[in-house]
Amino acid sequence: MHDVIVVGGGPVGLYTALLLRQAGLDAVVLERRADRSSHSRAIGIHPPALRALAAGGIAEELRTRGVLIRDGVARSAGRHVGTISFSTLPGEEKYVLAVPQAVTEEILERRLQEEFPGTVRRGVAVLSSRDHGDHVRTVVRSQGEDIVLEARLVVAADGARSSIRDGAGIRAPSRRYPDCYVMGDFLDGTEDGDDAVLYLETGGIVESFPLPGGIRRWVVRVGCPVERPTAENLTALIRDRTGVAVDATTHSMLSAFEVQSRLAERFVAGRTVLVGDAAHEVSPIGGQGMNLGWLDAVRLVPIIAASLRDGDDVGARLAEYEKERRAQAALARRKAHLNMALGRPLPGPLMRSRNAVLAALIRNDAVHTAVARAFTMQ
Repeated sequence: MHDVIVVGGGPVGLYTALLLRQAGLDAVVLERRADRSSHSRAIGIHPPALRALAAGGIAEELRTRGVLIRDGVARSAGRHVGTISFSTLPGEEKYVLAVPQAVTEEILERRLQEEFPGTVRRGVAVLSSRDHGDHVRTVVRSQGEDIVLEARLVVAADGARSSIRDGAGIRAPSRRYPDCYVMGDFLDGTEDGDDAVLYLETGGIVESFPLPGGIRRWVVRVGCPVERPTAENLTALIRDRTGVAVDATTHSMLSAFEVQSRLAERFVAGRTVLVGDAAHEVSPIGGQGMNLGWLDAVRLVPIIAASLRDGDDVGARLAEYEKERRAQAALARRKAHLNMALGRPLPGPLMRSRNAVLAALIRNDAVHTAVARAFTMQ
């Protein structure tokens, strides 16, 4: 009988487990993948999440492995539109930290292995999870054998298509958006340094972010889903819209995705609690999803510890957790909607007029600060 079973070994599940173990609880992570993925989709860590990660003692190592983005630059048709500086942000973290997700997961898993060996169990697929009132009975398959595990609580961190959420009878209606993107990582041949750059172009937005090791990520909005993205097609899109030449032969990652969102109607059902994308899927544009999940964990783990370790009645606190985190997820979804709207194609005259308005707004100190805070989830 474990205290907590965490289903899902991504960045949110791993950090939830680390906090649980540091709180003195017996927690295990069940991850169906036998090995960590080298594919890094999420890269941005915003200041509130970085402060949350400091609670687990990993923020400093992440900082040493990442790039500190202090400015976001907007360009259009080869001209400078404006620069958002994060120097006006409150607190010490006046930047967005860019770290490949694979690096983040490696740090989290290594920390768990060093401090709490055996916490992460890979190659374990959850077949079913049933709430029996005073405990949860979970059937898993590992190395071809079906095994029964029991816990006082299950935390679902198994992503947007969460089987644990569905098994608990929690509805999470999805919403699709008319936005598709192709992205890839290439050697950085620009002179943009550690700046993030947004190209506001008539054909759709192109985004560019620095990564460690002289790598730059490019994200391009396209009009329809791309099943098999190629480096040649992506770099041609970048060149045609921005004039920037990217060497296709240097790519280290390619991906294409459509955008949808979902918000679970409940985050707590009996002895099952949702965190991360299992609770709230938002558009990757804006980089909020992983950060929201870590903020879930920091808010949730003290409540679990008070219940399972100290025997407190935490019903009211769980209700407040659900109310607060659903509200934050809804806010993040609205921000993502605005981010995507900003990147949609516009005719040239409308694009120029809109960019002129944006440039004027950015020059206003109050608006500048508000935009910087919005982009960094503050």
